[in-house]
Amino acid sequence: MARATADAGGGGAAQDVAPEQIGYRGPTACAATGITYRQLDYWARTGLVEPSVRPAYGSGTQRLYSFRDVVVLKIVKRLLDTGVSLQNIRTAVRHLRSVGPTELARMTLMSDGATVYECTSPDEVVDLLQGGQGVFGIAVGVVWRDVESSLSQMHGERVDTGETLVGDNPSDELARRRNRAV
Repeated sequence: MARATADAGGGGAAQDVAPEQIGYRGPTACAATGITYRQLDYWARTGLVEPSVRPAYGSGTQRLYSFRDVVVLKIVKRLLDTGVSLQNIRTAVRHLRSVGPTELARMTLMSDGATVYECTSPDEVVDLLQGGQGVFGIAVGVVWRDVESSLSQMHGERVDTGETLVGDNPSDELARRRNRAV
């Protein structure tokens, strides 16, 4: 995720762009997470998962999601798919946003279908399972790598310049044309 290919002005030179300098538009976030645009829009409007890079402000503006936002979106989808209540998901999202990236990537979320538990070690997972509370788990690091892999093949946008960053599909003619038009 630390490298994105940018075709600036048709030069074809690859640049290193820090992950925090890359944002993803709504359709890209949807494609990487398996949610619909309607879900994404609803979640943003209700404050469940708001874009941290750029919110929509007025007609014609595009929300821009960070990599971390996309990871959280995918986790929310998985929790919803397993029947966790929206109230408990909101609590989980607040917690996910409060921890650092290193802790997030090492975390496992366990749930009994109602409550979401954070486990940071294999011992905690075992304790939860032995207590009869855990029914399913989400290894956040696996979700992280899955989103990373998906986004590497899609387009991002430089937060500072708005330049389209082409993923591992440099043959995308539309992205090259957008960058030349600037």
